[in-house]
Amino acid sequence: MTGFDQIEHASSTDVGIRRSHNQDSHAVLLAVDPEQWRKQGHIFLVADGMGAHAVGELASELAASIIPHTYHKYAAEGPAAALRKAFLEANTSIHSRGQQNRDFQGMGTTATALLMHPESVWIGHVGDSRAYRIRNGQIEQLTFDHSLVWEMARRQRMKPEELKGIPSNVIIRSLGPDPLVQVDIEGPHALFPGDVYLLCSDGLSGQLTDYEMGALTSVLPAAEACQLLMQLANLRGGPDNITVLIASVRPEVGEAPKSRAAWGVGRGPWLLAPHAPRPTPHGSRFTLHAWWPFIALFVGVLMAAESAVLSASQHSISKYTFALATLSIVAGLAGLALNYFREQRISSTFNPEPRELRIYRQTQCRIERPLVENMAGAERALNRFAKEKNWDVDWSANQSHREQAEAASKKGDLTTAFREYARAVRPFTEAILKYRLKEDEFPSAWERTPD
Repeated sequence: MTGFDQIEHASSTDVGIRRSHNQDSHAVLLAVDPEQWRKQGHIFLVADGMGAHAVGELASELAASIIPHTYHKYAAEGPAAALRKAFLEANTSIHSRGQQNRDFQGMGTTATALLMHPESVWIGHVGDSRAYRIRNGQIEQLTFDHSLVWEMARRQRMKPEELKGIPSNVIIRSLGPDPLVQVDIEGPHALFPGDVYLLCSDGLSGQLTDYEMGALTSVLPAAEACQLLMQLANLRGGPDNITVLIASVRPEVGEAPKSRAAWGVGRGPWLLAPHAPRPTPHGSRFTLHAWWPFIALFVGVLMAAESAVLSASQHSISKYTFALATLSIVAGLAGLALNYFREQRISSTFNPEPRELRIYRQTQCRIERPLVENMAGAERALNRFAKEKNWDVDWSANQSHREQAEAASKKGDLTTAFREYARAVRPFTEAILKYRLKEDEFPSAWERTPD
């Protein structure tokens, strides 16, 4: 059981280097007390709008506003139903706005929502904004990109990166363009201490590899990781708007599972595992409501047998005895029928049909020497570039973190070394945000680390 106050979260969004408007939106709606946490949970959302003349910006804002609050309205119906209704209402609203104005026609947005409950996580998803989970040195993509390249890869049973000649930015499903939309609902995923969830628009996932995102997110606090991820995407060119949202469970509460088998997901590049049915709330003991039909049947049969014996021996029997026997048997049969339907109702409520939990891609993100050296190389290149351009940089912070990183690296503490090199890079990436309107090109200092 995870408390509502044991979730750390942060978010960052940026227009990027090449765009003039930020058409991304994000939202966070937190439970305010333990009771609301148990009933409704926390909800996090990232949306990436599509359309010219700020139309995409409007679409993503509508999704970020409508989905969390509509989910709360239907939360009593259960996570899956409430999320689906929230997405469908958002789609209807965006589509209606698009029909009201010719300039707005075709407006749309992706939307990926993460719902956290005390023991489980649910995801609602349309488009190619992504939800990841970082756990035990693995980063796992929990959403399927509704893009042309991913759909073609699915049909050909290939990995998306193996397909050539298909544009990666063609979206085949989004909120708004059509009056009806299919919503992917994923869950329930088990929630464990130490889990970190990352939501992002393709402005981040298109520039950084899963390995890089998982490594940085696993070693830095949520707020620091959000900022650095966004800044590194800009360092790689920032061709699109960038939004990143991180929600993590504090690791000191309980223990995370030690192996994949402990949390019920199979292995492979496209993973599939059925969710174990929840146990029924009733145990093996029979209670009074289960026993009374048998008692009524026994009494009725006994009275009927007595009446038959007396009748055979030519003794007079009371018509009331025969009537009571009949009523007792009828009541017993009715009680058995009621018990049967009651058990069926409980079974359908507490033992729903197993849901398939999909992990669409997984990559190890443990800190290894090549990744540390890559970040160290980025720090050196940015250091030289900043000095050449005479940038106003926090040199003392850079030097302090670089020295700590070098010391940790010599000791073989790769996690600390990587963390401190990342922090040593921060003064330069922050300067890029300040000087980007004055500079046309930035050094591609941070080489893309393969998954």
